[in-house]
Amino acid sequence: MRVEHRNPINYFLVIGDSEVKLNDFIGRKISFAFNGQINCIACGRLTSKSFAGGFCYPCMVSSPMNSECIIRPELCEAHLGKGRDVEWEIKNHIQPHTVYLALSSGIKVGVTRDNQIPTRWIDQGASKAIRFAEVPNRYMAGKIEVFLKEFLSDKTVWQRMLKNEIANIDITESKNKTKGLLSEELRQYVSDNDEVLSFTYPVSEFPMKVKSQSFDKTAIIEGELKGIKGQYLILSDDRVLNIRKHSGYFIIFNN
Repeated sequence: MRVEHRNPINYFLVIGDSEVKLNDFIGRKISFAFNGQINCIACGRLTSKSFAGGFCYPCMVSSPMNSECIIRPELCEAHLGKGRDVEWEIKNHIQPHTVYLALSSGIKVGVTRDNQIPTRWIDQGASKAIRFAEVPNRYMAGKIEVFLKEFLSDKTVWQRMLKNEIANIDITESKNKTKGLLSEELRQYVSDNDEVLSFTYPVSEFPMKVKSQSFDKTAIIEGELKGIKGQYLILSDDRVLNIRKHSGYFIIFNN
């Protein structure tokens, strides 16, 4: 889903060459039908099974979009002129990155390219986010993240995020406390930008429990749209549907 930082967030479901503003359907019944077709998001070929969130098996093991440093940026070797696809690595990883703190359920540390702010934070369902450090490449961002993971989580508890169970934590205070733990080498990258971005989501009712739905098990998923948070649709009966997980699936949308 494409997002726009508004109050609340605007969500657009991309369907082929067009898109639908999903905010307009909150409180209405919607339906998705999966016809069994899956195309790899990297090469476009048909695949009987989606791997790692949208790849065919060959691309899962060879595409730079699924290299190990996507999950573990400290393993990035683009600054050394290495990688699955050096040209792609240089274009995407030798560019400004931000290490950030986000509050979605509790405080978490993460890494993103500067041009993905604030989209990355919205996609994670963050209620608030702040820049922690600004660095010239992905590898250096990974070094800082690895250090901070000794003190902070790098995971979003997505079930709590969807239930809107948010810890009462001062994100600016967390930044100020944590930056003092850095070595002199890493402290030089700490961001002077202390702006806290806040996000509200178009939700009329949060689920009491979280029941995940998948097109791998159910070809038709329908119900009243209660809200949207992160990359999840919140449906009636406490069901949630992760849209990003189904990248490459051929889906028919009805309302």
